[in-house]
Amino acid sequence: MKTSLFAVALTSIAGLTACAPPPASRVQGYVEGEFVYVASPLPGALKTIAVGRGDTVKAGDPLFTLDRSPEMDALEQARHRLGEARANLADARKGRRSSEIHSLEAQISQARAALDYSAAELARQEKLSLVPGAGSTNDLEKARASRGEDAAHLAQMEADLDTGRLGARDDAVAALEANVHALEAAQARSQWEMEQKSQAAPQAGLVFDTLYRPGEWVEAGRPVVALLPPQNIKVRAFVSESVVGALHPGDPLIVHVDGATNAFTGRISFISPQAEYTPPVIYSNENRAKLAFMIEAIFDPDTAVLLHPGQPVDVQLHL
Repeated sequence: MKTSLFAVALTSIAGLTACAPPPASRVQGYVEGEFVYVASPLPGALKTIAVGRGDTVKAGDPLFTLDRSPEMDALEQARHRLGEARANLADARKGRRSSEIHSLEAQISQARAALDYSAAELARQEKLSLVPGAGSTNDLEKARASRGEDAAHLAQMEADLDTGRLGARDDAVAALEANVHALEAAQARSQWEMEQKSQAAPQAGLVFDTLYRPGEWVEAGRPVVALLPPQNIKVRAFVSESVVGALHPGDPLIVHVDGATNAFTGRISFISPQAEYTPPVIYSNENRAKLAFMIEAIFDPDTAVLLHPGQPVDVQLHL
């Protein structure tokens, strides 16, 4: 009889032990992934997609390409406009063509010869005017007028030559330069828009999902590929109010996963400053026990790739 009572007592104790809550240093949690959604800022039909769900990519690996025919046409048009503007600017800086300069120089030579002749005729008429009856006053005045016209014509031709060598005026050249700069910016934008139709992996990670198929229309800014970098995989768990005060960012912890033979070691990266549940009136001892604070833990990349978002885990804290 005594033996039976002792057995019953042991059974009762074992039952109470089995129903006892887990220690405060061991809490439940789950794996969380913060995805990187890769999109194009421009719309277009999905031309090609270079990755599939489950692939591993490195930073810079191509992901997808949208149809960029409109952007290529716009870039080609921008290049032609810029080439035309640069040619106009170069022409304005050069001045007149060499053949036109040679023509002006020949006209100056003719004007100088005419001036030399009229100057000699004026000198002859001035000598004749000193001899009574040898020359008339009218002939002398004509010779002076002819010399003055030839001198003015020569001065005009020399000024035209100087102007032809100078090129366009400074303000006209400045306007052409501004136009070139504006068209350079337009070409750069067209080049950027064409490049944005092809997207590469911004960082290494797992291709968690592809959201479009080739041929489908993709709106501007809509993600096509969802990446999961290893450093974005973390574990979230909830600890009681009585435990959170003993935890600090950087503290180590151990994560146990169902089916895994080895535990995973990580460290606390974040402790929520706000409780998940706040009693409406007073922090009584009963209500304080209901407070839960979220913590996050991160792992080295080699460990993180072994965890899967949504996976339930057990977290062992070092208290």
